Amino acid sequence: MRILIASTAKIPVSSYGGTERVIWYLGKELFKLGHQIVYLVSEGSKCDFAPVIYIDSSKKISEQIPQDIDIVHFHFPPDDIDEVQTPYIVTIHGNVDFPFKFPINTVFVSRNHANRYSSDSFVYNGLDWQDYSNPLAASHRDYFHFLGNAAWRVKNVKGAIGIIKGTRSEKINIIGGTRLNFKMGFRFTLTPRAIFSGMVGGEEKNLLLRKSKGLIFPIKWHEPFGLCIIESLYFGCPVFATPYGSLKELVIGDVGFLSNKKSELIEAVENTGRYSKKVCHEYALENFNSKKMALTYLERYTRVLDNEPLNKQHPFSDNTPKPKFLDWHE
Repeated sequence: MRILIASTAKIPVSSYGGTERVIWYLGKELFKLGHQIVYLVSEGSKCDFAPVIYIDSSKKISEQIPQDIDIVHFHFPPDDIDEVQTPYIVTIHGNVDFPFKFPINTVFVSRNHANRYSSDSFVYNGLDWQDYSNPLAASHRDYFHFLGNAAWRVKNVKGAIGIIKGTRSEKINIIGGTRLNFKMGFRFTLTPRAIFSGMVGGEEKNLLLRKSKGLIFPIKWHEPFGLCIIESLYFGCPVFATPYGSLKELVIGDVGFLSNKKSELIEAVENTGRYSKKVCHEYALENFNSKKMALTYLERYTRVLDNEPLNKQHPFSDNTPKPKFLDWHE
C-alpha cells in the first residue's frame, strides 16, 4: 500500500513534540510492515525511510497529493477536504470548541475524545519504545514530575505543585515549565520543593523520567490522549491525575489514581510505594506501542478502501457552551 501521511508539523521531532512523534513512528512502523510511505509536511522536514514533500501554503492540499497514492492519512482537516479524490482518513489530535462537522472518515485518539463528538471511531497513540532506553535503570527516585506545557492553564501546574506542597517532604520536577513565567502574567514560583527543567526532549527528558516516582497531572480539561501519560508509565511512574478526557481509559488497574480532589491525590502520592514500577512499565509497553497503533490504522485504511465509512454519521462539535476549566477542588 502506498500511504501519504499529511501534517502541518515538521519532522523529525527537535524537542518535545507531540503529533510530530506520532506521525514519525506511525510512518516508520508502516514502512517496516512493507508499505511505501510519503510525507506531506512542513518545510525543513526530512526522513531517512520515506520521501518528503513540503506543503505549499499557496496551493490547495488536494492539489498536492501525488497521483500514485492509495490512501491519504491527514492529521488535520484540510479546508478543501471535499475536493480530495484519493481515499483518506483524518485523525483529530486536539479538542475543537467551535461548531464543526468532521469528515465521515474521522478518527479520534481516545474513546472519550471520540464520544465527545458523537463518534466511536478512535485509535490510541503509540510510541516506539526502542527510542526510550533503560526505563527502569535508576536505583533511586528523588521526586515526582509534571510533564507538559506549564504555561497552559488547563494543565494546572499550580495544582500539581500544591499537591506536592501538601505532602510531608516530596518534591516535583516541572518538565515543560520555568520558575519565572510571563506567559501567564507575572508568575514566580517560590517553593524550593519545585524544580524546573524547562521544555526538554530526547535523552535529557528520559533521564529525568527515570528518576521520578510518578506523574502529577491534575488537568482541568478533557485531555484528548496525553503522550506524557504513557511515557511516564513506560518509565515505571504511576499517574496521579484528575479523571478527565482519556485519563479514565489510560489509567486503569494498578497504574495510578484519579480524583479531582487535592486532598485525595495528596494521600495517594504519599502512598506511591503501593504501585509497581514493573507493572506500570509493562502496561505501557504492551498497550501503547507504535506497532499496535500502525496495525490498527491499517485496519482503518482497509475499511475505507473497501468503501466502508468509519462513522455512521459525521462527527460534530456543536455550539453548546462548555466550561473553560473543569472542577478542581483545593
